[in-house]
Amino acid sequence: MTAWTDHRTFLRRALRRPALIGAPAPTGPTLAAAIAAVLPATGAPTVVELGAGTGALAPAISARLAPGARYLAVELDAELVAHLRHRMPWLHVLRGDAADLPALLANAGVGPVDVIVSSLPWTLVPPQQQRDMLARIAATLAPSGVFTTITTLTALPTRVRELRRSLEATFDEVVATEPVWRNVPPSRLFVCRGPRAC
Repeated sequence: MTAWTDHRTFLRRALRRPALIGAPAPTGPTLAAAIAAVLPATGAPTVVELGAGTGALAPAISARLAPGARYLAVELDAELVAHLRHRMPWLHVLRGDAADLPALLANAGVGPVDVIVSSLPWTLVPPQQQRDMLARIAATLAPSGVFTTITTLTALPTRVRELRRSLEATFDEVVATEPVWRNVPPSRLFVCRGPRAC
């Protein structure tokens, strides 16, 4: 399989389910590297990726992690799950909805998570649903855990502000990175620390 296969699979699913995919192309390598830089390079952290798509982040994340780390990916779309399992048999893929993250991880025998990385289209999610999902995400993180999510610069500014408010209601610290222009579409990260008990 090639990168072209990944792009074709991603585009097919994006056209069929735009509200779930939320981007015209997989995350590019520059943005993937920025995401991976948030992960600890030492120790044996547990890392969970939400909305793994065709696995665009997986090589950068995997390369960053030291031996003994645990890396799981959550994906709702059945075709993308099958693609990931075939393309990256080393990746532990859980099929399910990120809204059910605590139950998914409990069923997989995963305890507190050190890092959660998300490429879900948060600005397409209504604010109350955002807050409910973020509360569940925060509940799965260790006290020192980090949540990182992508937001595109093409998203409506009002929706980005709503997302930031939801993040600030859930985490003690929310930092927006500089834009990554070498991505389609250009994007930035929100890096969130200090999950609050909700």
